[in-house]
Amino acid sequence: MKKTFNITGTTHKPDRQVELVKHEINKYLARERRKAVPAGADFWDFACKCGANSNSATAILVTEFSKKVDEVAANKPDTIYVEIIAKPGTREKKSSD
Repeated sequence: MKKTFNITGTTHKPDRQVELVKHEINKYLARERRKAVPAGADFWDFACKCGANSNSATAILVTEFSKKVDEVAANKPDTIYVEIIAKPGTREKKSSD
């Protein structure tokens, strides 16, 4: 998902619009996690970016989305850019030392 969310040009107040953005991100992540994992993979991993626009977006962990969206929204931008790319991931076996 590569999407630019409009914060100021909607019928909702900006604070409420930020909450709607976070809700849509969580819905998308849940939908992607429900998909069947390809053979040879253990889980779905996500390559994520977030920022005021596509040029200023920085790579983040999937667990940091809520904080990053709040951080970007604190600067009062007109838009928030979100990029989430699902990719199959494999777990590394721990070495027994």
